[in-house]
Amino acid sequence: MQAQDVLDFWFLPPTDPEYGKTRIEWFRKDAAFDAQVRTRFGSLIAQAVAGGLREWDMEGPQGVLARILVLDQFTRNAYRDAPESFAGDTLALLAAQALVDSGADRALPPFQRAFVYMPYEHAEDARMQQCAVDLFARLALENEGFTEMLDYAHRHRGVIARFGRFPHRNPILGRASTADELQYLSQPGAGF
Repeated sequence: MQAQDVLDFWFLPPTDPEYGKTRIEWFRKDAAFDAQVRTRFGSLIAQAVAGGLREWDMEGPQGVLARILVLDQFTRNAYRDAPESFAGDTLALLAAQALVDSGADRALPPFQRAFVYMPYEHAEDARMQQCAVDLFARLALENEGFTEMLDYAHRHRGVIARFGRFPHRNPILGRASTADELQYLSQPGAGF
């Protein structure tokens, strides 16, 4: 399987009329879509989490993006509500940082750049959360249609500023929740 297979699955092929448009599957729980990711890309996810697929980076920003998608998005779909869903986060963030630090992220279309910035937003780290807000702010300033993503970046940053971690991950990761976290989690929309 190649990097382009990942990109075509996630974004659809460039020849598809829906290419470049937001896909509902990206941002909602869908057991059938999760199963499709798990079945089709399970071995690829395992390779990436083990540190593989780095040869894709040699293909340029698109190759790095494909590896980030496998590490940051596919893990969340394939292993939803399990600790393994976060297993690729560190490697995804490192790949995203390298792409952003080099400026090569800007060679990607805006809807693809957003997924380079997601690992920053998924990090339980205040500095990375600020980077996420800054990156999504620039994306929204330069392109229409990204204000909702910027809003989510602000919300994620707020949770990390308040708790230092994402409380909705506590049960998945076997972490005890504080009383303040439990109160927060009882509110609608608290779990992203």
